[in-house]
Amino acid sequence: MATFAEYIAQNEDRDGVRFSWNVWPSSRLEATRMVVPVAALLSPLKERPDLPPIQYEPVLCSRATCRAVLNPLCQVDYRAKLWACNFCYQRNHFPPSYTGISEVNQPAELLPQFSTIEYVVQRGPPMPLVFLYVVDTCMEDEDLQSLKESLQMSLSLLPPTALVGLITFGRMVQVHELSCETMSKSYVFRGTKDLSAKHLQEMLNLAKPSAAQGRGQQAPQQPLSNRFLQPVQKIDMKLTDLLLELQRDPWPVTQGKRPLRSLGVAMSIAVGLLECTFPNTGARIMTFVGGPATQGPGMVVGDELKTPIRSWHDIEKDNAKFMKKATKHYESLAHRAASNGHIIDIYACALDQTGLLEMKCCPNYTGGYMVMADSFTTSLFIQTFQRVFTKDVQGHFKMAFAATLEIKTSREVKVSGAIGPCVSLHAKGPCVSENEIGTGGTCQWKICGLDPATTLALYFEVVNQHNAPIPQGGRGALQFVTQYQHSSGQRRIRVTTTARNWADAQTQIQNIAASFDQEAAAILMARLAVYRTETEEGPDVLRWLDRQLIRLCQKFGDYHKDDPNSFRFSETFSLFPQFMFHLRRSPFLQVFNNSPDESSYYRHQFNRQDLTQALIMIQPVLYAYSFNGPPEPVLLDSSSILPDRILLMDTFFQILIYHGETVAQWRKARYQEMPEYENFKHLLQAPVDDAQELLHNRFPMPRYIDTEHGGSQARFLLSKVNPSQTHNNMYTWGQESGAPILTDDVSLQVFMDHLKKLAVSSAA
Repeated sequence: MATFAEYIAQNEDRDGVRFSWNVWPSSRLEATRMVVPVAALLSPLKERPDLPPIQYEPVLCSRATCRAVLNPLCQVDYRAKLWACNFCYQRNHFPPSYTGISEVNQPAELLPQFSTIEYVVQRGPPMPLVFLYVVDTCMEDEDLQSLKESLQMSLSLLPPTALVGLITFGRMVQVHELSCETMSKSYVFRGTKDLSAKHLQEMLNLAKPSAAQGRGQQAPQQPLSNRFLQPVQKIDMKLTDLLLELQRDPWPVTQGKRPLRSLGVAMSIAVGLLECTFPNTGARIMTFVGGPATQGPGMVVGDELKTPIRSWHDIEKDNAKFMKKATKHYESLAHRAASNGHIIDIYACALDQTGLLEMKCCPNYTGGYMVMADSFTTSLFIQTFQRVFTKDVQGHFKMAFAATLEIKTSREVKVSGAIGPCVSLHAKGPCVSENEIGTGGTCQWKICGLDPATTLALYFEVVNQHNAPIPQGGRGALQFVTQYQHSSGQRRIRVTTTARNWADAQTQIQNIAASFDQEAAAILMARLAVYRTETEEGPDVLRWLDRQLIRLCQKFGDYHKDDPNSFRFSETFSLFPQFMFHLRRSPFLQVFNNSPDESSYYRHQFNRQDLTQALIMIQPVLYAYSFNGPPEPVLLDSSSILPDRILLMDTFFQILIYHGETVAQWRKARYQEMPEYENFKHLLQAPVDDAQELLHNRFPMPRYIDTEHGGSQARFLLSKVNPSQTHNNMYTWGQESGAPILTDDVSLQVFMDHLKKLAVSSAA
């Protein structure tokens, strides 16, 4: 058999799944002693260009409580045309269309290489894509101008049949009617009063959609649009003119006051409008915010400029008077949108906080995007917004709508819960565990917005009892069934079925230890820690994390009692403590030096990105460029900061180029412009080219920072590297070995020494 590393990579490429353990402990008791739970990172729509969708519907198990999909793990009797479900062992007949199957003529879903397969549902007409723009007009003219240009650009990228609507807001909220040919007409609502969907329906005179339309089975002759949501091909010109005429909010703002911004009501109207017209259909509410909500429901700060918006300090002291009420308002909107399959995106561009802390549940529950930039004129916003509309080879958007994920499990395993951009569908079943982790108590989740990178963390519980051995060669199987609306309008079902071997932890602990995937485990534990920060104090979460790490070292380390120097970790575990060290210092767990909005933004991104990106967020990547050879990855350590080096650091959120002291002096002296120093010019250019490539491919686009030794922005690098030399011990080292860092944080070396001491202690 191939090595576990190859096995893990192969499974990730084929199924988009990474497990913390690739051999599972066979009893509940042993599983709890493993410290890291049996869990998986799943990217339901991982890009598979080699996987053409199949133009028929899946075959399901006939048992009502199972309904698992036919897959390569099922046993098949080709002569009797029967198949046995590998989850509940029910024997099922193949449908009539399968009469021609045999050992040599197998349908695709029985071939091992198709453990992930995608079906196209033929029933029902294709559904249109719905985009509702909610635009803030309380901003500077140049910001508004830039935003208008971005919106016009997005219109040109939408398919002609997509439905578009426009709501603008300042002190008042305006819902623009787009079907009116001759003149612009809009309905104006007060920004201080919330409206229920029923009330809104009466005021806008909207017809209630038939029950059939909600299920996507409306009569074909009825056009799927209304006065406020019209097909792009019909209103392209009108909407472009409307956007051109958009002015700054006309209400005068007196000196020392913030503009009155009715963001809460505008979002409520957007959710209500879609709720009345397109329930249970994929739709995106794209909200563009230029500052905090300052009036009405959902307000996060008063209009007096002398009272600043809440900080972490205010929240700790219970001084944030609008926070609870605003959070409650946005949470109710998020739940309403999520239950109808509607996505809420927030593009917040302002120099100060805009209230992302209160609004975070809107994108977090609905799978929407959260983008944070300084202004709508920055390339960070413009490029990121453009990338929302990237298309695949067939010319379809790389976004999916109104998805549900269902998990089927073998009898020995149950589902504890999920952490990621999803909400529970409260589907109880035989495979639901009583121990909830994250969003638990269900085996089905709704994910309103999905893209190829969206990744959920799924946690499982082994329920097999200690005294009930699993037969030799037994395997635990899981099936992930994702039903979603493809951006072409089709309904599709992607099914991934995967299995792992069981092992008795008392006799085969080596097998289980060798199957540990430390990268996946680090992200799965990190997601648990970030989830805990929502309800627990920061120091408590760090203590919990430390305790888990010490227990893992005690369980899987080789050592003599009370002798820290004897401690050894096998290579499948060796990087795990280092990931935990960087996680403890990361902005996901440390709120120091970050505003509440920034913390919400960082955590939002961490909870939806795939494993590779999440690892970069925890432990940034550092490359060194020098005259000594080609660019090379170097340790994320202060000893890597040398005067004759250029460093490129990728933290996912920032891409930073740092010029060492000597290089910076040469650059200041303009050596790169002299013909005899051509190689220096190339050296300066190399990291810039590499940075451009990273900037070009990432969503959302990172911040680009160019700095040098002693520059104020060098702090981004200095705060991330392991401080192996600080002002306390800098004179004990050789003079030329890196830059000392002024910090009281412990270094990785000290952290590891303490960890070993605690792990081997007989008192623990």
